[in-house]
Amino acid sequence: MRTLEEARALDAADPLRGLRDAFDLPDGEIYLDGNSLGALPRATIARMTETIRGEWGRDLIRSWNKAGWIEAPARVGGKIAQLIGAKPHEVLVADSTSVNLYKLLAAAVKARPGRRVILSEPGNFPTDLYVAQGVAEALDVELRLAPREAIVDALDEDVAVLLLTHVHYRSAVTFDMAAVTRAAQEKGALVLWDLSHSAGAVAVDLNAANADLAAGCGYKYLNGGPGAPAFLFVAERHQAMLRSPLSGWMGHAAPFDFDDDYAPGEGIARFLCGTPPILGIAALEEGVDMLLGTDREALYAKGQALCSAFIDLVEHRCAGLGVTLATPRDPSLRGSHVSFRHDHGWPIMQALIARGVIGDFRAPDILRFGFTPLYVGFEDLWRAVDILRDILATEAWDEPAFRARAAVT
Repeated sequence: MRTLEEARALDAADPLRGLRDAFDLPDGEIYLDGNSLGALPRATIARMTETIRGEWGRDLIRSWNKAGWIEAPARVGGKIAQLIGAKPHEVLVADSTSVNLYKLLAAAVKARPGRRVILSEPGNFPTDLYVAQGVAEALDVELRLAPREAIVDALDEDVAVLLLTHVHYRSAVTFDMAAVTRAAQEKGALVLWDLSHSAGAVAVDLNAANADLAAGCGYKYLNGGPGAPAFLFVAERHQAMLRSPLSGWMGHAAPFDFDDDYAPGEGIARFLCGTPPILGIAALEEGVDMLLGTDREALYAKGQALCSAFIDLVEHRCAGLGVTLATPRDPSLRGSHVSFRHDHGWPIMQALIARGVIGDFRAPDILRFGFTPLYVGFEDLWRAVDILRDILATEAWDEPAFRARAAVT
């Protein structure tokens, strides 16, 4: 795809093109940041109104039973399970990604007594490494980092758990989940996968990969809204032996018996902790339902077509202007976002945003663009690259206002 006419022809032939109208997107903007915060589904507005005014306002505390609030973590978790190749009783909605990583990582380390190492890679998403550092300190074990290309060779009899992100947040490069999981399990280690940039973006089949544990967020491709609750996965075969380090009352076997002593719940329910965030789960459920009602094979194929078209356009139209691809060209090796490096990445992204092209920046030099096939089209890409080329060619980014750093990048 090189011309605007070709882009429009691809949009006209897109079986998913009508889904854009299901989102409340601002006019005149090209939103390429769904890998950081998904757009607002129109259905969510009505759902939140009913949850707030009807379930909370009218029915008050009765809604824990009447509206099924108490079952919401398992109900929505079971829906997410369909997106990640898991059984319904293997997934829960709860807490944040960071908290879920802590719960699963600590439980995994304790399930491998005598093994003293958590293994990960440098450059993993910071919260994964920070949580791993906290668990290592709390449990008196070692966090060991090995480069991606050496991660399998670094597995030995000391490794209790391998912690990796399936789709890398900067580069979008993916791990072969099945192969890495198999290699770790052959050494007796458990594997914890972060699916934050995978769920709803690329095909994931945890059970086919014989995965042990996973966690991910609800506010990116699941379109659950800012700060949406996260999800966690525990393979059925591990549920009885693992115990969450956060023994909150919702994870108790009988929370409304109000016993003084903790007894973990059955199955994955033991990984609940505090009271479920009902408003956040309601919003998340709408985003998940939209994905479940979509042809996901077509969705994932369009996502990769958008990525390939964007790479081709940028390299063709912005050649010689300082951008370097930081994402794999092979669709089988990447997620649904594309990153380019530029020495002046931050001000360039601010100039793009000022012109209505919304992406984001990741230090030190990454321009990152997310392609959510539900609401991004090929004409969006063409227009975004046209604006990017103009900004690069004219150095319109070289303004003091664009160089000023904001708190969120």
